[in-house]
Amino acid sequence: MESILAFLLSTVGIVEIIQVGEAVTEKNTGGNVMGGLPVEMITMLGSSLLGGMMSIWGQSIKAKQEEQKMLMERANFQMKSIESARTYDNKGFQWTRRIIALTAVFFIIAWPKLVPVLFDVPVILTWTEFTNGFLFLIDKKEILLDREFLGLVITPLDTHLMSAIVGLYFGGSLVKK
Repeated sequence: MESILAFLLSTVGIVEIIQVGEAVTEKNTGGNVMGGLPVEMITMLGSSLLGGMMSIWGQSIKAKQEEQKMLMERANFQMKSIESARTYDNKGFQWTRRIIALTAVFFIIAWPKLVPVLFDVPVILTWTEFTNGFLFLIDKKEILLDREFLGLVITPLDTHLMSAIVGLYFGGSLVKK
């Protein structure tokens, strides 16, 4: 029996069998590193730390993948919502939008032009001008001028506003086709 045990232990690398009593009384000096920590303990601590770091790193990568997946889902949902709003085909909705736009154009642009013509109300325009200073001693000053006009008055603001509205309306209809 002892020969079989000796053979098995020699294949593992243990050459000598020490009795328990001898092992307790003898001083063991082999296998100690770094202040008395055995090599096995250092290996276990190192592998535990490395395993923990790898686990945390893996969880971080999984969290980033999940975040990217959720971002893609949110982007797909947003694109579907935008596309469904663009392709919303309801004649009532289109007519409501047109009525709101035409009412705004009428009361912002047309009504202020029609009131002075129909009711004989004066139109007062205000603009800024620069006055000349005195030689080089006084800079030019900005002053406000008010002038009263009768009848239909078309200002540069009106022409710019109408051209912007017409451009947006016809530009939008050209893009759809």
